[in-house]
Amino acid sequence: MRSIFVKILLWFLATLIVCLAGSTITSVTRNRFSPGRRDFFSRSLVLQVSDAKEAYETGGKAGLEEYFKRLNSIFPGEHALVDANGVDLVTGENRSKELQHIGRHWSPVTDSRMAIAWPSRDGKYRLVINAPNPAGPWSPIPNYLWMIGATIIFCYILAVQLASPLRNLQQTVERFGSGDLGVRAATKRRDEFGKLARAFNKMADRIETLLTAERRLLQDVSHEIRSPLARLRFAVELARTSPDRDRAMDRIQKEVDRLTSLVSELLQVTRTENDPQSRNLEELSLPALLRDVVEDIRVEAEAHGCQLALNAAEGPLVRGDRELLRRAVENVLRNAIRYAPPGSTVDLAVEHRNGSMLVQVRDRGPGVPEDALANLFKPFFRVEADRNRNSGGGVGLGLSIAQRAVAVHKGAIRARNADPGLLVEIEIPAVPASSLVTA
Repeated sequence: MRSIFVKILLWFLATLIVCLAGSTITSVTRNRFSPGRRDFFSRSLVLQVSDAKEAYETGGKAGLEEYFKRLNSIFPGEHALVDANGVDLVTGENRSKELQHIGRHWSPVTDSRMAIAWPSRDGKYRLVINAPNPAGPWSPIPNYLWMIGATIIFCYILAVQLASPLRNLQQTVERFGSGDLGVRAATKRRDEFGKLARAFNKMADRIETLLTAERRLLQDVSHEIRSPLARLRFAVELARTSPDRDRAMDRIQKEVDRLTSLVSELLQVTRTENDPQSRNLEELSLPALLRDVVEDIRVEAEAHGCQLALNAAEGPLVRGDRELLRRAVENVLRNAIRYAPPGSTVDLAVEHRNGSMLVQVRDRGPGVPEDALANLFKPFFRVEADRNRNSGGGVGLGLSIAQRAVAVHKGAIRARNADPGLLVEIEIPAVPASSLVTA
C-alpha cells in the first residue's frame, strides 16, 4: 500500500461498495412495513384484505374465489384469505405453520418466491400473497452492475490522472539528484500538480545557477591561480639566494597583490551570478551613479596620465542593484584607462535611447583586433599582445564581471573599435514613466 495509485483506487472502490450497500439496505428497509406505517402500498393491502373479507362474508367461498380471480388478473401471484387459526377459507388447508415465517413484510419463501401476510382491521382474517420473484434473492445486483463497471472505470482514470504527474515528477527529481542539472518537469497543467512542477523547475534553475557558478569559480581558481603561485614560489627561492633582498621582497609583494586581486575578482564574478533574491533592487539615476564613479576613479586616471570627460544627460530612472551597476561601469572605465595613451582623454557619456539608458565609454588606445571582439567579455580572455602583466593588464575578469552584471539587469553590453580606441556600450532598460506615476 505504498503506491498512491493503489490507495486512491482502493479508497474509491471502498466508497462505491459502501454506497451500494447503503442503497440496497435502504431499499430493503423501505419494503419492510411496520404496523403503524401507512404508505401507498400498505393502504393497497388494507383495501385488498377489506374487499376479500367483504367478498367472503357476503358471497361465501364462491364469492371469495371470484374475487381472487379478478385480483390475480391484476396483481400476479397467489392470493389467499385465512382465519385467525390459519385455515385457508377457500381450500380449507391449515397454513398456520407456513404463516409462522411470514409477517407484515415481504419474506423469502424460496429463491424465486416472496410472501406477505396482511391482517384485517378486526384481526379475524389475514390476506396471504405469494408472489413470484423471478430474479431471485440477488435481484438488486444486476441493476447495479453497470454502475459498478462505470464507477471502476472512472475511478481508474482519476487515479491515473492523480498518480501519473507524481510519478513523472519523481523520475525528474531522481534524475536531477543523480547529477542531471538540466532536467526539468514538463507540464502544462494548471492545478496543484502543475504548480508543484513549476515550483520544482524554479528551484532547479536556482540550484543549477548556484552550482554552475560554484563549479566555474573552482575551475577558474584552479586554472588561473597556478601561474601566480609558481611565480610566488620562484620569488621566494630568489629571495633566499639573491643579494638584493629588497628587490626580491618587492617581487613577492607584487605577486601577492596580483593573487589577491585575482581571488577578489573571481569572487565578484560568482557574486554577480548568485541568488537573485539577494539583490537590492531600487530605482536609481544612471547619470548620478556615473558622476560618483568618475569622482572616485579620477585619481587613478590622473595616475595613468589621462583625463576623464563625462557627458551625463538626465533621463529616466533604471531599476537595478546599485553596487552591481557601479561595478560594471567601474570595470569598463578602468579597462579604458588601462589602455588609454598618456595625455589622452577617456570619454564617458549616458543618454536615453529607445526606452533604455545607454552608457558609452571610449578610450584612444590601440583598440582590439576584430576577431577578438566576440571573446572580449569572456572570463580570463586577454588580447594576445596584452598578456604581459607588466604592461598593466589585469587577469581578464573585469569585462566579464561587467557583462554578467549587465545581464542580471536584462541589459546588453557590446564593444567595437572606434578608430582610434575602443568603444564599449552598456544598455540598461529604463523604468517606464507610467510605472513611476503608478508607484
